[in-house]
Amino acid sequence: MDMGLATLLTSFTLIFLAELGDKTQICTIILSSKASASSVFFGAMLAFLLVDGLSALLGGELLALLPHSILSLATGFIFIIFGLISLLRKSEGATCEKTEATFMQTFLLVSLMELGDKTQFSSILLAAKFENPLFVLVGIMLAFTAVTAIGVFLGYKILRFIPEKYLRIGASTLFVTLGLIFLLETLLNVRIMP
Repeated sequence: MDMGLATLLTSFTLIFLAELGDKTQICTIILSSKASASSVFFGAMLAFLLVDGLSALLGGELLALLPHSILSLATGFIFIIFGLISLLRKSEGATCEKTEATFMQTFLLVSLMELGDKTQFSSILLAAKFENPLFVLVGIMLAFTAVTAIGVFLGYKILRFIPEKYLRIGASTLFVTLGLIFLLETLLNVRIMP
């Protein structure tokens, strides 16, 4: 088998399995249940391209600049804040404003979720192992496309039948829970490290 094709297939398989059911996919499911499917899809894909794509292309240099513990703490706090704001906010009426905000909200949330995530580390390791960052990039982006499309379809077609009140409570709870998990993981790692 051609080395480029093997690199692409390995990258696709590893990232697809890692993201399937991951917090990022759950986030896209929830966001697409309340907003435009295309804005959620493209917001998430842009975030994947910037975070994981740059990681694959630049290797470990990008991650060396970002302290993981500070990044995790910031992500945890932002998730808790998003969750609380979503829980306390009343429903919005205008779909146009919702669509514009959703693209940016999706982009920011997915970017934060991916920084320091297992798929970012996997992208870096795959690019280093295969020494072929372009094929790794194509493989991981195909995997993210497939997983994100599945998530957006589930959210847009299935979860729309659940009343918005319950979706908002569920999404808020999920964001606060993920934020607390990020904070707890960071605090435990800081205590363990010398």
